[in-house]
Amino acid sequence: MNQKMLKLENLLRFHTVCRELHSLGQRRTLAQWRHVFSSAYPVWTAQQYTRPWQTDVLFGAAFSQYRLLVTKKEERPRKSQLSSTKSKKEVEVWIGITVEELARVMEKDIDYIYEALMNTTIDIDSLEADSCLDEVWIKEVIKKAGMKLKWSKLKQDKVKENKDAVRRPPADPALLTPRSPVVTIMGHVDHGKTTLLDKLRKTQVAAMEAGGITQHIGAFLVSLPSGEKITFLDTPGHAAFSAMRARGAQVTDIVILVVAADDGVMKQTVESIQHAKDAQVPIVLAINKCDKAEADPEKVKKELLAYDVVCEDYGGDVQAVHVSALTGDNLMALAEATITLAEILELKADPTGPVEGTVIESFTDKGRGPVTTAIIQRGTLRKGSILVAGKSWAKVRSMFDENGKTINEAYPSMPVGIIGWRDLPSAGDEILEVESEPRAREVVDWRKYEQEQEKNKEDLTVLEEKRKEHQEAHRKAREKYGTLHWKERSYIKYQEKKEQKFLKPKEKAERDSNMLPLVIKGDVDGSVEAILNIMDTYDASHECELELVHFGVGDISENDVNLAEAFHGVIYGFNVNASSAIQQSAAKKGVKIKLHNIIYRLVEDLQGELSSRLPCTVEEHTVGEASVLAIFSITEGKKKIPVAGCRVQKGQLEKPKKFKLIRNGHVVWKGSLTSLKHHKDDVSVIKTGMDCGLSLDEEKIELKVGDEIVCYEDKEVLAKTSWDPGF
Repeated sequence: MNQKMLKLENLLRFHTVCRELHSLGQRRTLAQWRHVFSSAYPVWTAQQYTRPWQTDVLFGAAFSQYRLLVTKKEERPRKSQLSSTKSKKEVEVWIGITVEELARVMEKDIDYIYEALMNTTIDIDSLEADSCLDEVWIKEVIKKAGMKLKWSKLKQDKVKENKDAVRRPPADPALLTPRSPVVTIMGHVDHGKTTLLDKLRKTQVAAMEAGGITQHIGAFLVSLPSGEKITFLDTPGHAAFSAMRARGAQVTDIVILVVAADDGVMKQTVESIQHAKDAQVPIVLAINKCDKAEADPEKVKKELLAYDVVCEDYGGDVQAVHVSALTGDNLMALAEATITLAEILELKADPTGPVEGTVIESFTDKGRGPVTTAIIQRGTLRKGSILVAGKSWAKVRSMFDENGKTINEAYPSMPVGIIGWRDLPSAGDEILEVESEPRAREVVDWRKYEQEQEKNKEDLTVLEEKRKEHQEAHRKAREKYGTLHWKERSYIKYQEKKEQKFLKPKEKAERDSNMLPLVIKGDVDGSVEAILNIMDTYDASHECELELVHFGVGDISENDVNLAEAFHGVIYGFNVNASSAIQQSAAKKGVKIKLHNIIYRLVEDLQGELSSRLPCTVEEHTVGEASVLAIFSITEGKKKIPVAGCRVQKGQLEKPKKFKLIRNGHVVWKGSLTSLKHHKDDVSVIKTGMDCGLSLDEEKIELKVGDEIVCYEDKEVLAKTSWDPGF
């Protein structure tokens, strides 16, 4: 500004000098005419002869006035800007703010927000109090209100300190002591895994199992005549229990792969091999049923080559033992092979310090509450220890072995049943010992908090996707109605709402029939997991939706019945009981309870229940077939009616049934007969080999020699679900 003022001042001085020089030249001439104008224009004469110093004074005064005005003009907007900034209210908003929330932070009512958006392209009619506003509309409302916008970050909870319990660092090798190997027996269903283990344990586990198949992980400590001890895990071979087999492979040292010599490599055999490879666990091959006449062990070894399981006979490192679980032949050789491999692996563990282990199975017992079967991997478990597993904790009240005998201590590699859990942990959860009950609660609370945070993140992701979908739908709607007048837009929306049909009670019942709500109860956590995994394979939602209402471990309760009644669902129980009182209550409420103890029977029942929810399909059932031999016409009154002379080739023609005319393999007509005659007599049935005359209910159809007349009836056939769980 100072530079501009200096330039202006110099310009004014230059202009003054020029005027003075010009006036000096004209002063003499003006003096001569002074006497002429002095009398008539005295004021003008005085002004013409203003002194140079007077001009400087005038210009100086003007210059000072100008400087004052310029300074005021520059100060005025600055002051007004500062005052307006101070007067504007700052409104803190965030992405996804609703109409109601915006009105609250602006300290206005909701109607004000609607008025501010009245003349915009947003659809006011579809805007609700809980509708989220886009960024452009938030800015528009705040701008019209004369307020200042401030974007705020989403409120973040205070970051909590990690209170989780973790495994200890690896122990000092000097503290490690030898331990028993943990061996998992895996293979295809019905290849003799449990029978083989029975012979080793000299028990009858297989005889007690439903359907003769294993449906849980069994953990057993077997003492051999040599004094060696081996912990065996018997996993299910059925396809439904893939997760159990994977869990068994993760906690084991050695896998004994059982393959039937007469059956060879099967689907679950391949899956078991893959589980062992994923867990990087060595395999010992047990070729079972070698006592059978059709047994072919060499064929089994050759088939396994395709899956990178190379036996020692073929230059590999996998020991193969030919056994017969039924007769007990060569079982000691299998045990010795396992012990030899364990010695090579040099299995050791630290028996001191806090306990570490893994939950193999969990279930609820009526008298003892939540119970877990676990494998101890480090430390020594004693009565009174405080354990944490997943989102549950326990103060060990009692421990027992696989025979139900109470024990006081459990060392590494020992399978043990643990009583004292506050809640039921999940199979596969890591067990860690902590110093006190408050510490256990702290760990569980932290894990629940972590799970909640993870769920919130997932929910936010879903909400963001929904918001984008809503924005896209809104954009398309604006494009659709953007060019229309508001009256036309309102009329079209009215017509669209008018066309929307509300479901009648009958239609609602049909829609509900295409949904099967389920309540699943199992005896152990692994069984429920297996059933849920089977349900995950369901891919026929277009036929009937499968809805899981509730699942849990334990016998069927009144709460399960109430849930099934509320959702019009079915209760499936696996290896659980339903008391007579519960069954009577369910029958009274119209709730089906279906109990099973074999997994594939439950799946078959579920498929049948799904099929019963599907609408019946109509199929044409052929009653008889006739060929047209001649065409003639008869006169009835003034009308000529075409008649086909036919001979029945198959079955019989029945007049009340439906008929169709086939020509060159194509159906030309479908309908009924107006007349059916044998010679001149009206008849209702014409049997095979008989001739007849018939006329159709449509006169425009032109009959030709060689046409086929088929008599049929529509029969409703029960539909079958297309869902195939894979076994």
